[in-house]
Amino acid sequence: MTAFCRNCGSALPYAARFCSSCGTFVSGASYAAYSPYQPRLERPLYGRQFAGVCAGLARTYGWDVGLVRIVAVVSGIFLFPFPEVIYLACWIGIPEELPGEMPMGQVQQPPPQS
Repeated sequence: MTAFCRNCGSALPYAARFCSSCGTFVSGASYAAYSPYQPRLERPLYGRQFAGVCAGLARTYGWDVGLVRIVAVVSGIFLFPFPEVIYLACWIGIPEELPGEMPMGQVQQPPPQS
C-alpha cells in the first residue's frame, strides 16, 4: 500500500510519519492504517486523569486526548446518563496496560529530594 502526503501529494514510504518532501506530519490515523503494528485498545498506566478510558481511546486511534476528554465531558452534561454508562462500561471492559516499559515520549521524573 502506498500513502500520499495530503499537503504536497508526493508518495510516502511504508509507515512514514513525516513527508520527506515538505516535512508535513502524517496523521496518527493514517499512520496506524499503514503500520504493521496495530495498537491495542487498553487503558494506559501513565498520562491518564481518572480511569484512562479517554487516554486509551486517543492513543489507540491517534486522536488528541484533550479533545476526547472535552467531548466526553460535554456529552456527559448534555446527554446524561448515556455517556456516563458507556464510560463505566469501557472502564470495566477495556483492559489496563500491563506494567513494564513506558511508552515512547513518556519520561519518568525522579522523586523530589527533600
